[in-house]
Amino acid sequence: MSASVNDIRRTFLQFFEGRDHQVIPSAPLLPQSDPTLLFVNAGMVPFKNIFTGKETPPSPRATSSQKCVRAGGKHNDLDNVGYTARHHTFFEMLGNFSFGDYFKEEAIDAAWSLITKEFGISPEKLLVTVYHTDDEAAGLWRKIAGLPDEKIIRIPTSDNFWSMGDTGPCGPCSEIFYDHGEDVPGGPPGSPDEDGDRFIEIWNLVFMQFDQQKDGTREELPRPSIDTGMGLERIAAVLQGVHSNYEIDLFQKIIAESRELTGTGEEGEAGAAHRVIADHLRSSAFLIADGVTPSNEGRGYVLRRIMRRAMRYAQVLGAKDPLMHRLVPVLTGEMGGAYPELVRAENLIADTLRLEEEKFAGLLTRGLKLLSEETDKLADGGTLPGEAAFKLYDTYGFPVDLTEDALRRQGYKLDAEGFDAAMAEQKARARASGQFGGDAGEERVFYEVADEAGPTEFIGYAHLSSAGTVQAIIKDGARLDEARAGDEISLVTNQTPFYGESGGQTGDAGTASTDGGAKLTVTDTKKKAGLHIHFGKVESGTLKVGEEINLSVDEARRRRVMSNHSATHLVHAALRNVLGEHVTQKGSFVGPDRLRFDFSHHQAMTRGEIDAVEAEVNAVIQQNAEGVIKLMPYDQAIEEGAMALFGEKYEDEVRVLSLGRDPSGEGPYSVELCGGTHVERSGDISLFAIVSEGAVASGIRRIEAVTGEAARRYLKAQAGAALKASAALKTNPDELTARIEALQDDKKRLEKELVAARKKAATGGASASAEKVGDIDFTSAVLEGVPAKELRGMIADALKKSDRAVAAFVAVNEGKASASVGVSPSLTSDHPAPELVKAMVEALGGKGGGGKPDLAHGGGPDAGGAKSALEAVKARLG
Repeated sequence: MSASVNDIRRTFLQFFEGRDHQVIPSAPLLPQSDPTLLFVNAGMVPFKNIFTGKETPPSPRATSSQKCVRAGGKHNDLDNVGYTARHHTFFEMLGNFSFGDYFKEEAIDAAWSLITKEFGISPEKLLVTVYHTDDEAAGLWRKIAGLPDEKIIRIPTSDNFWSMGDTGPCGPCSEIFYDHGEDVPGGPPGSPDEDGDRFIEIWNLVFMQFDQQKDGTREELPRPSIDTGMGLERIAAVLQGVHSNYEIDLFQKIIAESRELTGTGEEGEAGAAHRVIADHLRSSAFLIADGVTPSNEGRGYVLRRIMRRAMRYAQVLGAKDPLMHRLVPVLTGEMGGAYPELVRAENLIADTLRLEEEKFAGLLTRGLKLLSEETDKLADGGTLPGEAAFKLYDTYGFPVDLTEDALRRQGYKLDAEGFDAAMAEQKARARASGQFGGDAGEERVFYEVADEAGPTEFIGYAHLSSAGTVQAIIKDGARLDEARAGDEISLVTNQTPFYGESGGQTGDAGTASTDGGAKLTVTDTKKKAGLHIHFGKVESGTLKVGEEINLSVDEARRRRVMSNHSATHLVHAALRNVLGEHVTQKGSFVGPDRLRFDFSHHQAMTRGEIDAVEAEVNAVIQQNAEGVIKLMPYDQAIEEGAMALFGEKYEDEVRVLSLGRDPSGEGPYSVELCGGTHVERSGDISLFAIVSEGAVASGIRRIEAVTGEAARRYLKAQAGAALKASAALKTNPDELTARIEALQDDKKRLEKELVAARKKAATGGASASAEKVGDIDFTSAVLEGVPAKELRGMIADALKKSDRAVAAFVAVNEGKASASVGVSPSLTSDHPAPELVKAMVEALGGKGGGGKPDLAHGGGPDAGGAKSALEAVKARLG
């Protein structure tokens, strides 16, 4: 059989699907079930919890093509890549799995049938190994494959006995080898020449048969299982008739493009360079697609190391311009069909590679020059002092792995121990001159943890649950070795899917649990000193430092937060479109129930403006446009029109979210810098409704709004209130506004009529007294239930009777009295109104009162003295 990599992958999966295996898509490269791993490095890793009994299998039988990376930790093939035929940082592992269903006989039969019949490999080219005590497997190979004893090699070492750890599931292995021919140096497995390249392992069958106990004994598993792994690149080399994995069709297409873009062949060092670039392109692209971004810590550092090693070899090939990002289309063309995440993230992958390569170009030129100056001081085959390597790293930013790689290519060595010692001294100096005083309190503990354990790996862009390792438990500012039920604690793990509060977005909540029985409720997550700190309560069991913990974000809550966060971006753009470009964000809060957005604007929004913003946001939601995330330099992002979040500190490299399509068709609707979590498509927001708009401070307004189901409930409540009001007013909802306006007009008319009636009653009605006191026209009245504010108008009307008039009224309401006195201008010198009102207030049991000479007001608690108050004025006038 001679087939493409894509054909081989498809044939393998279809073969096992025909044998009742469920085809399982590849898991992401970020481990969700094993926090001890940097990346998924074997096909069985996603099924680890199934094999250990923690999870229920999706099917008794499964098959997959799992993407894997080995470039950090104990599984690190980085330095060999490009110089051997079969080392890779990224590879695909084909596998079939039985979870307590079939065992050795069916596994061996399937393997032999696939290889010899489906793939058409001659049995003459194959041999197998078994564990030296596994007579059952040896007998099955004789029975099923007809192999003679000399082709069934018994291996007594751990190479043919697999275990998951010091305890737990384990069992013997059986490996299938392919003979590349007598012209290739090397001997069969188990021989002194086994390290040669003639006999190459292509498939490993693990018979998971025992349970390893703490005392070293092994017990038979009640339901033995099967775990197999076949490297896709290795079997492709066999089926395509080539010896090196780099000669298969997939790599050759990438290498051909690399040769075309650089104008170089594959002779000598250039061949290794092309192979490094092709391999590292794959691992970089898949890591970026799965949410890893280049950084100086953790997984991001491994990615940056891979990328920069490839970029170093691009320089070896003489590439003057960034190369890696230009190779992305050929990669997605070859592998995008099997891994659609490559297609979805193609722009992000290309942007990230281009950005990193542009930054690296200057660093590389400067670093190699300085390194050359140091190596000129060395003898042939000499060792570069660790202090010199550390100076390149610490002062000039030149990565130590590139220093080591460049030295190796020139025949020199690195004093790694000296480098590590210099690094340790630098950390000690940093701690000694630390930023924490005696009042740092609990904050100091978090920085101590960060210094010991490093920053938390946040994997929550792509995952809502994952395993982690407990690195610290903190209670009341002190670190604990364990926490028990009822303890309210702060928890730090090596990795987490929980988003820590920042950029206006609230921290995640959820749950956590351990296999030992500890269960926690996580109520909040915050960022401090590079850590994601989970705040919560131990509900049951005992939690211990160092043990594995399963972390689960409240998915429904997170999705509501994401919806509200993405909506704030759309609100910002809509406000600028409706109100003007003077609008800028002045703060925000994004929670699971609603969003709050503060912005600069000099006046209250009109109802029409509010409706226009709401309508525009919903129009973009209805586009169901994809949210596109890109990485780029901060300055470039701002130059290209991205809006920055108010008060947020940004790194040199920033995440830029583009969401929606501008109605003009000239680009995205919203472009903002944001490290928060967001919807994948604008339609995920579903619905948007503004609840309120108001002032926060001078020149700053605030919008509060809801999205999704909360918006639906809010609008339904508003509609319900309208229906209830319509029913009360005996009208239709469509006519409700007109009906209310008519009632308001009636109310105003009736109020005017009532005021007029009161004035008439006060000035000439039965309740009013109009008499002569000397030559003064005196009008007075006690008015029950008349608002005090109406007395002013009544006095004005009463004073119109003559130019020598005084009017005094007492309004009685709920046992209290308000008094007002008006005096004609001609009488104010003899009878100033404030003196008259004081006499009234005294009669009403009050104190004070005052006003102008022609008009004064006061009041008292004793409404029973109302008539006495009027008599007191009359007495003063006489």
